[in-house]
Amino acid sequence: MFADDVASRALGIELVEAQDGRAVARMTVTEQMVNGHAIAHGGYLFLLADTTFACACNSHGPATVAAGAEISFVASARLGDRLVATAEERTRYGRNGIYDVTVHRETDAGREVIAEFRGRSRTIGQVRN
Repeated sequence: MFADDVASRALGIELVEAQDGRAVARMTVTEQMVNGHAIAHGGYLFLLADTTFACACNSHGPATVAAGAEISFVASARLGDRLVATAEERTRYGRNGIYDVTVHRETDAGREVIAEFRGRSRTIGQVRN
């Protein structure tokens, strides 16, 4: 699925892993992603989290899409920040699932959380070839 995700790849998002309801992806904040406050636009942070969520919920095979999602911005990301998003499956029930994604950056003091995202998924199809 990620190989066909032109939008995410165009922004430089790299998929590190995706298996068994878990995914990790990375993105560097570029000049085009910074808003008038000199911080990363929240839409780009949402896109990174959403992409990672999509990879986690599609790791089981059948085509799965977002049924809804929300994000809490915890700290500002800045130009040049290398962000890492980690998605974890919380539960699947019927054709539905709930996934949490943490977006963080590495600092000299350790990980700094930038955003917390919760996505709700819905399986809509069969396994893709």
